[in-house]
Amino acid sequence: MREIIFDTETTGLDNKLDRVIEIGGIELDNHFPTGRSFHVYINPGDRKVHPDALAVHGISDESLKDKPNFAGIVDELLAFFGDARWVAHNATFDMGFMNAEFARLGLPAITNDLVTDTLALARRKHPMGPNSLDALCRRYGVDNSHRTKHGALLDSELLAEVYIELIGGRQTALGLSSSDSRGQATETDDVIVVAGQRPQPLGSRLSEQERDAHAALVAKMGEKAIWGKYGSAK
Repeated sequence: MREIIFDTETTGLDNKLDRVIEIGGIELDNHFPTGRSFHVYINPGDRKVHPDALAVHGISDESLKDKPNFAGIVDELLAFFGDARWVAHNATFDMGFMNAEFARLGLPAITNDLVTDTLALARRKHPMGPNSLDALCRRYGVDNSHRTKHGALLDSELLAEVYIELIGGRQTALGLSSSDSRGQATETDDVIVVAGQRPQPLGSRLSEQERDAHAALVAKMGEKAIWGKYGSAK
């Protein structure tokens, strides 16, 4: 399963007026980073970066003057994402901006069934919070000491590590196989596990005294006791 962990930076908070100015993405395949990434800066046209947004990400109007507009990067963006799931922290914000940009170009929106919100995952797993990306990095021991400002690619890299921990850690991607009812080995990824019925059943771990005590207890419960339906202990 392909997933793209992504983040955006914008000129402000209103997706009807403000624009996306940076997109970063990290590709995961079966929850492991593939080494492929996507990163662009985008010229927002006549929309200026709000001072509050500048304080968060440090991307100035001047630095964006020579960058392509959204129409100039959209084909590369969609080719990178392909059929992957879109995974973001507070995805409502990022997808609101991305779909607004797609709408301006007459492109279809990315539907909610293709999106995973790691903030929602974190709130379910850690209902007492806090669940910001920085807080989750601290919780899971992800080094974010080099994060002095928000940046789409850096935040995507950190979120990829956090996301893997949120869904159960590295062991979730080991791909352990299962066996069928005949004890045949089945294979998933590169790991094979063979399981079957024991040639000789294990002996009972109950002593004679324990069995007698159990039988006496069941007898005291009367004929309607549920234990009586299962016979004596073996």
